[in-house]
Amino acid sequence: MTEITRVPLQPIKKGSLTKLWLGVLVAILLGGGLAWAAQPKGLDLEVLTEGTGPKAQMGDVVFVNYVGKLADGTEFDRSEPLPIPPGFFPEGTPMLLEEGGLIPGFLTGLTQMEKGGKYELSIPADQAYGAAPPPGSPIPANADLVFEVEVMDIMSRADFEAKVQQLQAMMGALGPAPEGE
Repeated sequence: MTEITRVPLQPIKKGSLTKLWLGVLVAILLGGGLAWAAQPKGLDLEVLTEGTGPKAQMGDVVFVNYVGKLADGTEFDRSEPLPIPPGFFPEGTPMLLEEGGLIPGFLTGLTQMEKGGKYELSIPADQAYGAAPPPGSPIPANADLVFEVEVMDIMSRADFEAKVQQLQAMMGALGPAPEGE
């Protein structure tokens, strides 16, 4: 026959169970808060209009129309049309997708966009200019940035360079501009 050892249980004091549950709740909330704080705050890409074309790859040239704003809505930059004959290049400002050519957040965002799409790209300061914005820039240190971006076209770097050479040859064939123009 097996013998069972009995251990007498002490009665729970009044209020102890409430304290135990409060302690468990505080531990859960603290753990959740620490997990949220440790989570990297990354890019936020909101699709305003779906694109229908391909996504750009590193090394491609992406033609975009964009407006850059600070988080408070203050505009600091806007794309400008190229000073070349219309129709030679696609509409928009050409941006070469390569490391060091664009702020990291903008580069990453462009690789997630499709031709023909419109997007709002929110870039945290650590993926923008951080503590060192360009000298003379209206962008303050550690500023989060927001860009409205429309992807007009995507072109391979080789095709873009060939078009640039064509343009240079065409401009060279016209000769130097007369003085005063």
